[in-house]
Amino acid sequence: MLKETVAATRSYRRFDERVPVPLDLLTDWVDTARLVASSANAQPLRYQIFANPEDCQRIFPCIAWAGALPEWDGPEEGERPSAYIVISCHGASAVAERFTAWDEGIAAQTIMLRANEDGFGGCMIGSFKKASLGAICREAGGYAEGEMSPELVLALGKPVEEVHIVSPRPDGSLKYYRDDDDQVHYVPKRELGEVLVSAR
Repeated sequence: MLKETVAATRSYRRFDERVPVPLDLLTDWVDTARLVASSANAQPLRYQIFANPEDCQRIFPCIAWAGALPEWDGPEEGERPSAYIVISCHGASAVAERFTAWDEGIAAQTIMLRANEDGFGGCMIGSFKKASLGAICREAGGYAEGEMSPELVLALGKPVEEVHIVSPRPDGSLKYYRDDDDQVHYVPKRELGEVLVSAR
């Protein structure tokens, strides 16, 4: 079942904005993420949930949506995320600076798997206006500048797009792409024989 869940947990960028993500679910997803492994058990990650429309409207312009689709400016009104989870790094210890990205990936994927399990989906976004988003987070969290730094944004909601895993293009390109007619999103993945170097 886990393999099927992983295959179904894609990066969704278009949502039914009318469908809210319940705050209790978002909180439970974070509660699950806090249980995962952390390098040196330092646990430097902090989470902020934004689930009201006003905050979502403020966060949306801070985000860059799809690097491989430069002609696309992101989801239109009505198809934007109905919630965000911002993952920040707390403190500046040597362990945190060295391993935070690993911890972020583990925590973010855990949240995405839980979202899929509960009938929602989302996208991990590392390209955003850090100063602008940081100001929003500080205002919401009531902490001082420099105390925490936003590192990853999870845009969440009820997906309205299809995302399919496909083989790489004939030219070997791994860039995701979208069908112009039906807007199905395609994500090339290397075959097992290419990534599994040996097994003995």
